[in-house]
Amino acid sequence: MTDATAASPRHRATLSAVAILVLLEAALIVSWSAGFVGIRFAIDHAPIFLILLWRSLISGLFLLPFALTLGPKLRLKQVLAHMLFGVLAMAGYLTGFALAIAHGVPTGLVALITDMLPLAVAFLSWPVLGQALTPRQWLGSFIGLAGVLIASGWSLDMGDVPLWAYGLPVLGTLSLAMATLLQKRSPSVSMPVYQSLCIQCLSASAIFALLAWHEGSVLPVLEPGFIGGILWLVFVATFGAWSLYYIALRKSSPARVTAILYLSPPVTMVWAWIMFDEPLSLAMAVGLIVSLAGIVMVAKAGKPD
Repeated sequence: MTDATAASPRHRATLSAVAILVLLEAALIVSWSAGFVGIRFAIDHAPIFLILLWRSLISGLFLLPFALTLGPKLRLKQVLAHMLFGVLAMAGYLTGFALAIAHGVPTGLVALITDMLPLAVAFLSWPVLGQALTPRQWLGSFIGLAGVLIASGWSLDMGDVPLWAYGLPVLGTLSLAMATLLQKRSPSVSMPVYQSLCIQCLSASAIFALLAWHEGSVLPVLEPGFIGGILWLVFVATFGAWSLYYIALRKSSPARVTAILYLSPPVTMVWAWIMFDEPLSLAMAVGLIVSLAGIVMVAKAGKPD
């Protein structure tokens, strides 16, 4: 009786922790997908790198006063580490898929490639962390990938695109995977999310400024569509997605967190259907179910760090 009484609070605490993690991951999926929606709003009003520049710059400047006045004192070692993470996780990842789209790679294919992140993490886990996915996790990852193929396959149109352009989102995904593993490996550079996000946004904005200048201009476009898209990208896709991403990394394993992102393309397509009346097919619904099955398999097989 005593054991049962003692076990009950522990059981409730476990259920509560699981519920919080599931809600966190659901919010991560929605906010991650919001990045595609925000770019859809702004892309008709400005070049892609100008959008990414002002998204990153405004995000970093908004967080800067909080990063300097709240939380622990910033140390040079920590700042330099998060500058590297910003170059890899934001500038590298976003530049990879943005350049691919700019060179004509279909957006659905880019979304598919960038959502191979769990496989990229698995590929880099052994040299970086000395870890590897279990056979069950590998199986779940491939099932999740198959679901994304089913959901996204209707939109894949190779077109007249240089072959090398298809490698750009692959490089971007590997860049994000490397940042994910390096951050997990470096607890000594841990800091509050608003501080790390500030440093990473400002670091990425420096890269995007050079790319936007090369495109023609770094000045913002003073039109409602551009301004609205930037605000959406700042407060939902940046503050929401990246904050939730790093919070989830602290509460779970890289394999589980990145596997959750398999749902991003189907969720984005459903969102686009609701907001923009884009086509929604049965194959997309089937792909969503298959992806969820793979994600559940990876999540159950993985052990939180």
